[in-house]
Amino acid sequence: MANFFPRWTNWIPLKVVVCVIVIACGLTGATWYYATPKYTKIGYQPIQPVPFPHDIHVTQLGMDCRYCHSFVEVAAQSNVPNTATCMNCHTQVAKDNPKLQPVQESWKSGQPVEWVWLYRTVDYVYYNHSAHVNRGISCFSCHGDVDDMSVVHIAKPHSMAWCLDCHRHPENYLRPDDQVFNLDWEPEDVKPAEFVAKYGQPSDTREDFSKKKHLTQSEIGQTLKERWKITPPTNCQGCHR
Repeated sequence: MANFFPRWTNWIPLKVVVCVIVIACGLTGATWYYATPKYTKIGYQPIQPVPFPHDIHVTQLGMDCRYCHSFVEVAAQSNVPNTATCMNCHTQVAKDNPKLQPVQESWKSGQPVEWVWLYRTVDYVYYNHSAHVNRGISCFSCHGDVDDMSVVHIAKPHSMAWCLDCHRHPENYLRPDDQVFNLDWEPEDVKPAEFVAKYGQPSDTREDFSKKKHLTQSEIGQTLKERWKITPPTNCQGCHR
């Protein structure tokens, strides 16, 4: 055999084994990092300069998301509330609470409160808030049950695969436009007869939705998808512009 193969070929099996081990370790490490909250940041809960409890303001007091995030329906970028928005209430309510000192100092100095941003899309990704909320995508779909959070944390991964799942199957997430900011909404809340009278039903459906006791998310979503002619892009140009 020595006449056919040079001596260095004796090392090939060992090199193959080493390469397999390196590749396996690399795949294991990549999976461990990219498929866990360490990468997706799910659960990330930074300390804010003012501990704003959404559960008190939204669930207990009934404040609408748009009171603070006032640009979400009209702009690509949503916004955190400015100091004036906070002081509309807190010149009277809990005005002596020491936790509100950063807000009071901001009010006096004119400098904004230095909030720690949780959701910030990278520069090479285009995302339009108004395009989503005006076509039946709720705050809940992207941010979770914020209305029940005493301290806001990241609840959804916002990865490319996660976004594409919605773009490929928007019917799984669409809801009536008057329920977009109701974070506690469930498909069971829909009254079939009223829904059909307002939005109709899919053209290829033989069953009369208005006679049903309840509508499923798929039935609601398919109806709205056809009604609003929703065809989200699934190519690169849709988000990377």
